[in-house]
Formats: sequence, structure tokens, C-alpha cells
Amino acid sequence: MTDYLTLNRGNWDDRAPLHAASPDYALDRFRGDPSFLSGVVRFDLPRLGDIRGLRGVHLQCHLGTDTISLSRLGAAMTGLDFSPASVGHARELAEQCDAAIDVVEADVYDAVAALGPARFDLVYTGIGALCWLPDIARWARTVAALLRPGGRLFLRDGHPLAQALDERQFPRLAIGYPYFETAEPQVCEDTATYVDTDGALTRTVTHQWSHGIGEIATAVLAAGLTLTGLEEHDSAPWPVLPEGMERGDDGEWRLVEHRERVPFTFTLQARKPA
Repeated sequence: MTDYLTLNRGNWDDRAPLHAASPDYALDRFRGDPSFLSGVVRFDLPRLGDIRGLRGVHLQCHLGTDTISLSRLGAAMTGLDFSPASVGHARELAEQCDAAIDVVEADVYDAVAALGPARFDLVYTGIGALCWLPDIARWARTVAALLRPGGRLFLRDGHPLAQALDERQFPRLAIGYPYFETAEPQVCEDTATYVDTDGALTRTVTHQWSHGIGEIATAVLAAGLTLTGLEEHDSAPWPVLPEGMERGDDGEWRLVEHRERVPFTFTLQARKPA
């Protein structure tokens, strides 16, 4: 298999400046309003609860907008990402926002070596993260190793069923891609990214994987964590399908018709036994 890390890191290095300049990431709002939170974290608030005083790490943090948002809710946050360009933008944004967060450059599988074991009360990982990882069991072991006894995992990500839909067949909701984890990646090539931008990617090939809900939950349990919550949502913070979805007042995209037919994201929570 081609070195997926090199390909994916190059692609995210290309994305970082386009995302930083795009209104979709609202960096000017973060700089100008100390109370502003990302749409992703605003959605998570009812499930996150009070995180004041917790030491947290945000895995695959990209530009750090969610990391800063969690910091604004009172957690002492560290962000981790494998893309040097993303890390550079995240550090710059944190400085401009006077946010006391650390941003570390490392692959998620190397997080324990980069950050140290059993240091965190909260491991947070957000939308569009797990699809870049080939081995969900290894990810879960990494999360467990980062957590202190009694610490908590908070995961919201794209639902594997939605990611398996073939968008070309809409309005039929037809499966066209893997639902379960496979040894070989899905090889994708695209010059566009998911934000409003006039720029194009130059490093266009990525490797991605799917992980079924059962595989994710089983990996978390096998890593020694106790599952405390699993919820499926009829929305996502981006239009998963190219048509037939509309954006609500909460910034989330949902099907215009038959919202009951497919989940687009899910939230999973777990704790490390004390």
C-alpha cells in the first residue's frame, strides 16, 4: 500500500490555507469575538456538559477552531494534528485569540509518545476524523492510553452509513462504498475541498477508510473503556449529499424529505474506569 500518511498529509497541507481564508471556518469571528464558538462545538454543548477545569486533548484538530471553542468553555486544551500547515495556522489563531492552548504536530497514532500517557480528563475528536485512519482498534487503544482513570472520550463524526451512500444516485439512497473497515483504502482524487473557496488542491489523492458503528463501539470496549452514550443524528455540519439537503438555523444540513431514513452523524461517549 502506498504511504497513506504522506499522501494525506500533503492533501491537508494544501487544504489548510484555503480553509483558513474561507468564511466557512469563520476565523475573523474567532479573532473578533472572545465568546464565539464553532458550529460543531455548539452542536455538542448539550452532550458535553460542564468541562470547566478539565485537561483535554483534541485529536486531529486541523485549524484549531474546535480546540479554541473547548478552551473558551473552560477546559485546558491541547490540539494535535499531523499537518504542519494546519498546526501553523492553529498556533497563529490561538495567539491571535489569546487562547492558552498547546498545538502539537504528530500523527494521531503517535499521540501517546508526543503527549504522554494518562494525562487527560477529556479526549475530544470531531467531524471528519476517523475516515483518515486505517485501524480503528489502534485508534481506540491510543485514546484509552491518553486518558486518566475516570477520563472521558467524546466523539462525534460522520456516520458510516451516510459515508457509504453513492451520492451520484440521489434521490435514491443507494450504498456505493464500504460500510465496514477494509484492509485496503478507498483511493480518492479531487481538486476541490469542502469549503467555499476559489482555490484548488494540487495534491489531490487521498486514502480513506470506513469503520462501522459496531466496529467503533467494539474497539472502544476492547480498549478497556466503558460505553456511556451512543446517539445517531439526522444532520451533519456539511451537505453530505450534493442535492436534496437544506441548512437549518443551527448550521446543520438535513434531508429536505424523509429525514427519518438515514443518520448523517453520530455521537459516542465512553469513560476509562477509575
